[in-house]
Amino acid sequence: MRPPLDLSLYLVTDTRLCGDRGVAATVAAAVKGGVTAVQLREPDADARTLCALGQAIQAELAGTGVPLIVNDRLDVAVRLDADGVHLGQRDLSPTTARRRLGPHAYIGLSVSRPGQLAHVPDAVDHLGVGPVFEQSTKPDADAPLGLGGLARIVQESPLPCVAIGGIGVSQAAAVKASGAAGIAVISAICGQPDPEASARSLIRTLRQEVPA
Repeated sequence: MRPPLDLSLYLVTDTRLCGDRGVAATVAAAVKGGVTAVQLREPDADARTLCALGQAIQAELAGTGVPLIVNDRLDVAVRLDADGVHLGQRDLSPTTARRRLGPHAYIGLSVSRPGQLAHVPDAVDHLGVGPVFEQSTKPDADAPLGLGGLARIVQESPLPCVAIGGIGVSQAAAVKASGAAGIAVISAICGQPDPEASARSLIRTLRQEVPA
C-alpha cells in the first residue's frame, strides 16, 4: 500500500512566477525548505513542454520522497510515470484516471462549494478546496470561500483537504485551524526571492514554531 500523501505544504508550480531561476531550481529549493508535495501546473504548455519540465522536476525530487502530481493532464502523468494527477470538476473522470494510473497513484479533485462533495468518486484520495481567498494565478477560479466556507467543506468531507487560493504566511495558521490537512501555495513560494526560506517560514507557521 502507498503511504498517505503528506499535504502539509503542497507546492503548485508557475513558470512565470519562477522567473529566471526556473521551475526545477525553485522546486529543489522549496523542498529543502519543507515542501511535502509538488504539483506540475502549466495550463498553457503543450505535452512535450510539460513532459520536459516534469522530467527536470523529477530529477530534483529523486531521493527526497516528495511526490510529483500532474495538474489536469492525465496523458502527461502517464508519460512521466508521475505519482498522481489532480483534476478539476470539468476534467476527465477520476475513475478513468484511477484505471489508467493504477492503485498506487494519488488522485486529487478540486472542490469549490459544499454541494460538490456528494459527487466525489471513490477513486479520489484527497480534495483541493478553494479558492479560500482572492488570488491572481487562476483567472477563471470561483468566488473565494473564506475561512468559514473552507471550514464547512473540511468538516463535511470524508477525505483530507488541502486548502488553496491566496494563502501566504499571514493566512496559513488560520487556514490550518479550519481543519485542513495542509495548504497549497503558488506565489507564496514561486514568486518569492528565496523559495527555501519562504517554505521554511510557511512550515514554521503551520507547526506554530518560533524561529531560532
